[in-house]
Amino acid sequence: MLSAYGNGKLFGEPYGQSPVRVVFLHGWGRQGHDFADAAAQLALEGIGSVAFDLPGFGSSPLPTVAGGARHYADLLLPALSDLGAGPFVLVGHSFGGRISVVLGARHPRLVKSMVLTGVPLIRKQPSSKPPIGYRFIRALHKARFISDGQMEKARQKYGSADYRNSSGILRDILVAAVNESYEEELHQLTSPVFMLWGSNDMDVPVSTAQRASELIKSQHSLRVVNGIAHLLPTQAPKELVSSIREALQ
Repeated sequence: MLSAYGNGKLFGEPYGQSPVRVVFLHGWGRQGHDFADAAAQLALEGIGSVAFDLPGFGSSPLPTVAGGARHYADLLLPALSDLGAGPFVLVGHSFGGRISVVLGARHPRLVKSMVLTGVPLIRKQPSSKPPIGYRFIRALHKARFISDGQMEKARQKYGSADYRNSSGILRDILVAAVNESYEEELHQLTSPVFMLWGSNDMDVPVSTAQRASELIKSQHSLRVVNGIAHLLPTQAPKELVSSIREALQ
């Protein structure tokens, strides 16, 4: 059953008994339920956790101001305060992992350790310019030769799946997040980091984790799970639980 946190601005599913020791943060376009199997297993072992629906996803309302993972980290602080003094193991998938890293860098006393999977921690350099057709339409729109509606059709045609499926402030949040990179936060981490990656993750390949690990000064490790793609929390919950156990020690 969902519970409200942070003055009713964030909803999440609690598992097991208090105190909460593990906090789950899901990926873009997903929900806290992605971690249901892992959280249920931890509950059987007497480990309490909460799987949040991040603002704008699942049952949690949209934020009123657009911002990337750094902004979302600020939004989560009141909810974390509701869980107790911590420190917590943060388990972050994709966008949720970005938020975890920011929290770990800015509020180290709240974070015992973190488990990261499929997290785009380092901004990808575009392999090529946008298609010439899109650049032409964008130039025409900037010069006010075509309407906002025509520009939106071009965005829908040429944009990523996440971009096409977003609108309004959620699209602004996505753009802000995509343009963030977290080298500074990775340098600042003091808590242990356990990276768990799917070998077949095409959205955020293992090479991204390897590059990120070179920037982390705290204790860290990288484990690759064969045959698993980007949605590791739902595809390999047992492997995730194994890493969480390690992070709890």
